Amino acid sequence: MPLQAKRLKLQKLANAQILDVPLSTFTVLQWREGELKQVQDCLAEETPVALVYNGVSHAVMLATAQDLEDFALGFSLSEGIVQNASELYGIEVQVQSNGIELHCDIASERFAQLKQRRRTLAGKTGCGLCGAENLAQAMRYPEPLAMQNKVEVSNIIKGLQAIQSRQSLQQKTGATHASAYVLTDGTVSIVREDVGRHNALDKLVGALARIKQLEAGFVITTSRASFEMVQKTASAGIGLLVAVSAPTGLAVRVAEQCGLTLMGFARDNRHVVYSHSERILYQ
Repeated sequence: MPLQAKRLKLQKLANAQILDVPLSTFTVLQWREGELKQVQDCLAEETPVALVYNGVSHAVMLATAQDLEDFALGFSLSEGIVQNASELYGIEVQVQSNGIELHCDIASERFAQLKQRRRTLAGKTGCGLCGAENLAQAMRYPEPLAMQNKVEVSNIIKGLQAIQSRQSLQQKTGATHASAYVLTDGTVSIVREDVGRHNALDKLVGALARIKQLEAGFVITTSRASFEMVQKTASAGIGLLVAVSAPTGLAVRVAEQCGLTLMGFARDNRHVVYSHSERILYQ
């Protein structure tokens, strides 16, 4: 078989299993403590998801195929394509032979602005700035945050403990990140999961944008805190980002500049506050 035909066949075989499903089950060979056996294993799926605005393809991301309407709205808000949820008139999910298209109908003024700064964004699970045409597009600094509510550290710990049981995909696959919106009393309000940490946060931002009267709260991410995680959180008007892993230096500087409290290495019995610690209440 010619090499090109073989590649096409392999691509079709791969694509046949990834459309419109968040996870798949495989028969695998497991070796544990000297014992070898066949078992069923659940794996998280990565699906190419194209975001199409007013008929024009703008970006392709690798994402988990669930909560896609939240993803479309959150991505549109985080990327500055629309300024508020009302400017996104409708979202149509179309499953294609090689991926999923999210057709977004946006206000004509926003589409005109989008055409002026068109870029090709080759989305990956680990990178949020791929394909930007210039530094101004890539490094969009958030506006300074308004005064935010303070949060007791005991309620942050409560949220960290509660989020684990809400990560259904992670429990089944061990391969997804989660972003959660936690109320100031520690109650986990909304959880969104994805193979990409940026995608999970975009889904959460989209879900929050649909709530007319949002209660005060903060974001927990099961990942590290990169610049873009800070940018997305602050752009959503949320003043506290709690990450279970480390932040980057740029993320800390931007958080300090825009007034966001950034907490890293968050566990039940320890954490590090990198910026605006005055928002955390210790008894």
